[in-house]
Amino acid sequence: MRKTFYSTSSLILAALILLASCKDTNQKKKKESMEKTSYSFVSEVKHPDWSKNATLYEINVRQYTEEGTLKAVQEHLPRLKELGVDILWLMPVYPVGEKNKKGQLGSVYAVKDFKAINPNYGSMDDFMALLHKAHEMGFHVLMDWVPNHTAWDNHLIEEHPEWYVTDESGSPKRPDDFDWTDVAQLDWSYTGLQDYMLEALTFWVKLGVDGFRVDQPQNTPKEFWENARTELEKIRPVLLLAENEDKYYLMEKGFDMNYSWELHHLMNRVAQGKDSVRNIIHLLEKDYQTFPPNVYRTRFISNHDENTHQGPLPERMGDATCSFAVMMFTIPGFPLLYSGQEACLDKALKEFVRDPIEWKECEMAGFYKHLIALKKENEALWNGEFGGDLEFLQSDNDKVIAYYREKNNNSILVILNLSDVKQEFIINAGGKKGNYRDTFTGDDFIFNESVKLELDAWNYRVLIKL
Repeated sequence: MRKTFYSTSSLILAALILLASCKDTNQKKKKESMEKTSYSFVSEVKHPDWSKNATLYEINVRQYTEEGTLKAVQEHLPRLKELGVDILWLMPVYPVGEKNKKGQLGSVYAVKDFKAINPNYGSMDDFMALLHKAHEMGFHVLMDWVPNHTAWDNHLIEEHPEWYVTDESGSPKRPDDFDWTDVAQLDWSYTGLQDYMLEALTFWVKLGVDGFRVDQPQNTPKEFWENARTELEKIRPVLLLAENEDKYYLMEKGFDMNYSWELHHLMNRVAQGKDSVRNIIHLLEKDYQTFPPNVYRTRFISNHDENTHQGPLPERMGDATCSFAVMMFTIPGFPLLYSGQEACLDKALKEFVRDPIEWKECEMAGFYKHLIALKKENEALWNGEFGGDLEFLQSDNDKVIAYYREKNNNSILVILNLSDVKQEFIINAGGKKGNYRDTFTGDDFIFNESVKLELDAWNYRVLIKL
């Protein structure tokens, strides 16, 4: 149970007058400094209107159902509609290479044909039926694109061996960075390869796909994606997500959004007591200095890589899961949910064999439904430049984070206890005083200039200004 807030005594208020005054002055100077920020790049991307308050949901087709098919995924669309997610990202649905494959079924990122459907998942007709039904229900659909490498039996190896990075003998070689023995590295210096990839992307967008999550884009030239976006948007508005954080220059004209890997790993460390809560504030401030306001940053506490290789949420975050989920939905960024997250997925899904999700009743479904609806309805929480800026409030406790966002008369104040023990603390609200309502409990209260609070371990308040 979350504890009720109570106002400070006049003695505490008097003792804090000088401190609050100094902190308000520092906050004003800091805000002015942030407004003058000269970003390391300028984004000219115009996001599709349907993305402004959306939540992204990743579907692991192989493990999503007992059948492991596209038809079976389609049966989950009404449940996902009820959950409230807007954009469905399908992990690779292409045929998987047989040569040098890993495990029984191989990796879905070892693509044998960029313009076909994995027969284990069904047919092209099944894919089109899923796509049409999703659109009919108001979803948008992203495909997972794999431009960095191909399976060893992809037809391109025989038809265009020059499009691959080669070893000393002139034979295609696997990527150097990872133990990916099942794929061969593409060489993007060839315009023929770029033309082929653009044609393949266009193929799917003409069928109705609304964009792509692009796997390992760092070896591809940014000019390709700038041109690809221009060409694809002649067909329809698209959303492009780069699985990359360091190469933000890719987002100048090409990509709408990228990953916030650094924040994700930091949240895991804080949940495990291995890092400082203050470092979250420092990282989010660095984000602000690096990425222009109109850039989408993908926020997540799980995805297919993290679940499979680092473990499920109960193992990585434990009791901290809900607090960091609240943060994911309320800081500037674009929230992502992974398959089964709403069903209390408590196992690491295997990668190269069938390992279906157990769909069960779980309180997390209602929890995420509430956060998704809150984000959709409250403009302060919308994505990128459509939402409000992030302003941290001062606290005398380094285990607590408090922040405020406002946009078009929509205001929200979030307070998180990011520790495994109850915390008592004082928040300096400054100009954010007023009447608030907790969106989870319905409790009403008045927030004064300063307020003394307590929160149980890993607890939170999400407060809507009335």
